[in-house]
Amino acid sequence: MSERIVLLHATPVAMQPIHQSFKTLWPEAELVNLLDDGLTLDRARETDLSANLIDRFVRFGHYGFSLGAAGILVTCSAFGPAIDKMAAELPIPVLKPNEAMFRAALQQGKRIGMLATFAPAVITMTEEFNEFVAESGSDATLKTIVVDDAIDLLRQGDADTHNRLIAARAHELADCDVIMLAHFSTSRAMAAVKENVSVPVLSAPDAAVNLMKSQTGGTSC
Repeated sequence: MSERIVLLHATPVAMQPIHQSFKTLWPEAELVNLLDDGLTLDRARETDLSANLIDRFVRFGHYGFSLGAAGILVTCSAFGPAIDKMAAELPIPVLKPNEAMFRAALQQGKRIGMLATFAPAVITMTEEFNEFVAESGSDATLKTIVVDDAIDLLRQGDADTHNRLIAARAHELADCDVIMLAHFSTSRAMAAVKENVSVPVLSAPDAAVNLMKSQTGGTSC
């Protein structure tokens, strides 16, 4: 049997990119998808992540664990404190969507840029990045640009315009050592962004799959 990896989704637009990364990097993994798109709707109404929403997200993770998960990968970047609590309560690897990408970015330099499309996620992502930088002993800095309207267009099925809007802002981060695409959904814009800048561009799904594979053994039989 292959390792069972439970994917926790708070929006359907995160699903295709992570599926593609698993197909490319770890096709043997057995994926189970759990989606509660109400989480994103309710998160957008809160400036700070509420205790109620944290508890709701943690219960979501416990259900995923009950399915026999060898690891849980969260594909939405707006629930950092909830993921921390979930990881503390479960005896399996629980990964934040951007943890691995942050690691890779710091290997590229100290001036880190990030293109985001979901503003509520930027607050928790920035906190996570700063914590990770402090723990690593680096003095790296983060410059973030939120691309308005892009995610709404993607939800409506217009991926081409979503990608174009993101790529059009990439030049504002051209002085960075590396650019991160903040969310799993923004990884669709990878090729378009790379056409507009010469610095390395990182996406979260590929890095997350590789880290999960290493933490769970990544073997099949």
